[in-house]
Amino acid sequence: MLKTINQSIRTGISFSSKGIVARTHATRFYSVKLTSSKYPALKRSEVFKQLNSDDLRYFESILTKAEILRPSDSENLSLYNEDWMRKYKGQSKLVLKPKSVEKISLILKYCNQEKLAVVPQGGNTDLVGGSVPVFDEIILSLNNLNKIREFDPLTGIFKCDAGVILENANTFLNKHDYMFPLDLGAKGSCQIGGCVSTNAGGLRLLRYGSLHGSVLGLEVVLPNGEIVSSMHSLRKDNTGYDLKQLFIGAEGTIGVVTGASILTAPNPKAVNVSFLALEDFDKILKLYGKAKSELCENLSAFEFMDKESMTLTDIHLKGELAFPLGENEHPFYILIEVSGSNKSHNDAKLESFLEGAMEEDLIIDGTIAQDETELQNLWKWRETVPESCLSQGGVYKYDVSLPLKDLYSLVDATNARLISKGLMSENPNDKDPNKPAIGATGYGHIGDGNLHLNIAVNEYTKEIEEALEPFVYEFVQSKKGSISAEHGLGLQKKNYVKYSRSPIEIQMMKDLKHHYDPNGIMNPYKYI
Repeated sequence: MLKTINQSIRTGISFSSKGIVARTHATRFYSVKLTSSKYPALKRSEVFKQLNSDDLRYFESILTKAEILRPSDSENLSLYNEDWMRKYKGQSKLVLKPKSVEKISLILKYCNQEKLAVVPQGGNTDLVGGSVPVFDEIILSLNNLNKIREFDPLTGIFKCDAGVILENANTFLNKHDYMFPLDLGAKGSCQIGGCVSTNAGGLRLLRYGSLHGSVLGLEVVLPNGEIVSSMHSLRKDNTGYDLKQLFIGAEGTIGVVTGASILTAPNPKAVNVSFLALEDFDKILKLYGKAKSELCENLSAFEFMDKESMTLTDIHLKGELAFPLGENEHPFYILIEVSGSNKSHNDAKLESFLEGAMEEDLIIDGTIAQDETELQNLWKWRETVPESCLSQGGVYKYDVSLPLKDLYSLVDATNARLISKGLMSENPNDKDPNKPAIGATGYGHIGDGNLHLNIAVNEYTKEIEEALEPFVYEFVQSKKGSISAEHGLGLQKKNYVKYSRSPIEIQMMKDLKHHYDPNGIMNPYKYI
C-alpha cells in the first residue's frame, strides 16, 4: 500500500486553524507607506466632504461609545487602516462599528446626504487593497454585527449577520452535523459578509461550487440607507432578475451586505487526505483526469503546491511539523481529499486510485492520513502556504484563472521576467539580499483552474511592481484567462479589468455603480 512506503507523518500534533493573522511575517517592514504616497497618481476626490465636528456629533447621537473608534481611543486605528499584508495603508480617523442593521442604514443615509466616503470592512483579510481606505474615508466595520439568526436542520439553510466569522459559522453548523460550503485559510478572521462581497472561492469549490450558487438570499443596505432583503431563502424563485447576484463579488461598491442566507451541506461521514509527490505538471493534469474519473462524487479537493512554496512553508513552520514525505525534494505536490458517507468504501476507492496512479508512473511518492491528526497536519501544509510566502519579508499576490494546460506556465514566465530585469538571482538557491525579489511560487486549486502566483520579496519596490504589471495580466489575457479568480479587484486590479472584460461589460458595471451609488461614496477609488 502507498501508506507503507513513505516515512510516516509525525503524530500527536493537533492544531486549530486560526486563519491568516496580520503581522506574522518578517519584521523588516517597520512601517507601512501610505497608499496615497505609493500611488501618487491617485488624488482625493474633491466631491467628498472632510469629516467635521457636526458629523461626529451625529454619529454620537445614534451610536454608543463602544461603536465609535477615533484616534484618541485606546484601540489602534492602524489595525483598520492597514491590510493584513501591510501593503496598503489608509488615513481614516474614524471607525464606526454599529451593532444593528438599522444603525448602518442611518449611517449610510447620512453619509450619502453629506457626501462622506465610506469603506465597508469585514475581517480585513482582503488581498487586493479593497477593505482599507485610500485617503480619509470612514471605515464601516461589521465586527459587531455578528449574530447567527436561524438554522433549519431539515433544509440546511443557515441565516446570519454579515459579521459572523467563517470559522464560528462552521463550528455552529458542525454541532448540527452540517458544514459551511466554503473553506479558506483565513477562516479564523474572515467574515461571511466579506466572503460574499468578494465571492470568495476557497478550498471546497470543487465539491460545493461558488457562493453564487450557495447564497440563497441577502440583506443589503444601499448607499441611500434603504434596506433590501431577500432572506426568505427559497431554493427556487424565478420572479424576475436575481438581484442578490449584483452584490456577490461587488466588494461593497453598491451597498453593504448585512445578512446572508446560505445553503449549507451535510457533514460527510468519512474524510481522508493523501499527500503526493509528482515530477512534472503534465502528470498533475493526468492525475486530475484520473481522479475525476475514478473518485467521482467522492473527490472534494485537488490542491497543488510547487517545491518552492513548500520550502517557504517549512521555513515558516520552524519544525512544528515534519514534512509529510521526509524531504522536500520533488518539483510538485498534490493534496487530494475524498469524502463520502461510507468510510471503508471511501478509503478503498482512494487506495485503489493511488495504487493505479503509481503503476502508471504518475506519482513518485505519497502518504495517506491514518487519523484525524494526520489529516489536519497534511491540510496545514496547504493552508499555511499563503502566510508562509510572507515569511521572507513581503509578497506580491496574483490570483488568476487559466486553462489547466497553461496554469503553471505563468510561474515560470514570471521568474524569467524577474531574472531578465535583474531583480532576482538566476539560481533559486542563491538568495541574494541585494536582489529585491526572492522568486515566484505557485499553488492553488486544480479543480477550478485557479493559480495563486506569489512573488516573495525582500521589500516592496516600484521596480518589481513595474516588472510584474501589466506583464502578469497580459500573460493571462494571452491565454484567455481571468485576472481575478477569487480575490476580487480592489485597488490593485481596478486599472486592469480590460484584460478580462470587454468594453461593453465594463460600461455596464460602471452604469450599475452610478445607478445605485450616484454620489460614489461606497468604497471609492477601487473596483472599476
